[in-house]
Amino acid sequence: MNCESPMEFDESKEDTYSSMLRDFFGKRMRWVMVGVFVWFFIFLVPLVISVIGFFRAEQVQYQIMYAAIFVCSWLSIGFLKVFAWVMVQRVGIRREIKRLESRLAN
Repeated sequence: MNCESPMEFDESKEDTYSSMLRDFFGKRMRWVMVGVFVWFFIFLVPLVISVIGFFRAEQVQYQIMYAAIFVCSWLSIGFLKVFAWVMVQRVGIRREIKRLESRLAN
C-alpha cells in the first residue's frame, strides 16, 4: 500500500480503548453518558430490592415475582451496557467512514 498521500491512515488517531473512552466522556457525548448512568441507577434500584425481597419472601408466588423483576432489571442493565458500547464506538466508526470516503475521492 502506498503511504505517500497525506490522507493515508494516521497512526496517532488509531482507535484504542483509551481514545474511545476519551471521545465518549467528552463534551459532545455528555448527554449520552449522563443518560446511561441515570438509567443504570434507575434499573439498579429494583434489582437490589428484588434480591432482598426474593430472600425475604415466604410464598413461592412472591419469589417468582421478585425473580422476574430481577431478570428484567438485569437484562435492562445489559442492554444499557450494549447501548453505551455502541455509542463509544460511534465516533471511531464515523472517523473510519470519513477516511474511506477520502480514499475513494482521491
